[in-house]
Amino acid sequence: MTELLPWLAWLLALLLAICLLDLLAHPRRGLPPGPYPLPLMGRVHLLGDQPHRSLARLSKIYGPLMSLRLGAVTVVAVSSPEVAREFLQKRDAVFANAARWMRSQHLRREKVEELVDHVGWLARDDVPVDVGGVAFTTALNLISCTVFSRDMTSLDEHGEPNEFREVVLQIMEAAGCPNLSDFFPAFAGAHLQGCRRRAAKVFARLHRVFDAEIYQRQHGREAGEPRRNDFLDLLLDAGESDNNGTAAMLDHDTLRTMLTDIFSAGSDTSSSTVEWVMTELLRNPESMTKVCNELAAVIGSGRIVEESEIGRLPYLQAVIKATFRLHPPAPLLLPRQVEMTTKRMGYTIPKGARVMINAWAMGRDANVWSEPEKFMPGRFLAREVDFKGGDFELIPFGAGCRICPGMPLAIRMVPLVLGSLLNKFKWKLPIDVETNGVDTAEKLGSLTLVKAVPLCAFTTPV
Repeated sequence: MTELLPWLAWLLALLLAICLLDLLAHPRRGLPPGPYPLPLMGRVHLLGDQPHRSLARLSKIYGPLMSLRLGAVTVVAVSSPEVAREFLQKRDAVFANAARWMRSQHLRREKVEELVDHVGWLARDDVPVDVGGVAFTTALNLISCTVFSRDMTSLDEHGEPNEFREVVLQIMEAAGCPNLSDFFPAFAGAHLQGCRRRAAKVFARLHRVFDAEIYQRQHGREAGEPRRNDFLDLLLDAGESDNNGTAAMLDHDTLRTMLTDIFSAGSDTSSSTVEWVMTELLRNPESMTKVCNELAAVIGSGRIVEESEIGRLPYLQAVIKATFRLHPPAPLLLPRQVEMTTKRMGYTIPKGARVMINAWAMGRDANVWSEPEKFMPGRFLAREVDFKGGDFELIPFGAGCRICPGMPLAIRMVPLVLGSLLNKFKWKLPIDVETNGVDTAEKLGSLTLVKAVPLCAFTTPV
């Protein structure tokens, strides 16, 4: 035992040295309050697989502006509208520019009609509808028609996997994989979990699909084929130098990145919202009756909803807002990295820190919302709430220059899809689900909050 004492002393000295070096490397002077970090690992173990819930619980202890160290990274978490306004006040024209390519009203109508026809076939065969699955395929085809002027997948695959659909889903899964290298940059090259290797393989498959579309379009241009005037044509125009020799705006890698963002962000946000809305309506029969009665009175039973009619459906819009509050598409929005040390609300936000805006926590803040855990569409009839970044009480897509790129698609497709499905069909849960209750467990797929157990329901035509 006596022989071990020197070794124990050296071990203790080593641990103290590590703690001292860690403290010197990551000083907490001036930071917002938060849990004191453990040496080296910080508090990364507190996040778990649902970081939006973990950060919400911690904010009740340390306040709506909180800091915590995750590995070697300082994270600043925001969980109240007032504090979010401090970080998201600046606005620019990014959203307006991003929305231009989504103004394809005839395509949206066409895809909704295809969805309704598909659900009609399922109803006739007494087959349950995978609500999130059909909404995802519909959104994916809308985007692919807008970008490439053709469908990249199909609703009528009878369970057979579609490569493009599966690749996009795998991209989202890879993006949502917790990666320790994000918190320990020194070990990034080691690829300890293999997340980046798996992601690289999936991205390579997706890029091969994009490359084929780009090559085919470029070859058609050279052969004198007429323009399609879709989004790919616009991108290729931006990638070519003009007659005056001005350099191209987009190179091939940038083109791939833009296409990846468009497909992953647009399809996931709208389809997950449709699934959550249907989940809440099937759990709340009174709200289901109200929204169906409104559709029947305003639109007429059995009709597909037109975009021009959405403004005449206040209860449907209130239902969507109530769902955004409880189930925001991106619960932690898009993480931001601080480019230079700054002051906010009397605290120091250091350069390199990552800012996480917890929209999920803000939607359930008892200081803002009465009975915050309840699905209550009626509260949005009593007052107007702009969820597009105007009112910070409800910012499911964020606000300012980093607003979610999937928002333009979601705010158009979600009411069209929901209104049409609710007005064309009556919905009923399977007997076992109706008996035991709908499973509302959630998980993070990429940055999007999705149902852990897909919602399946039976339909009958109205």
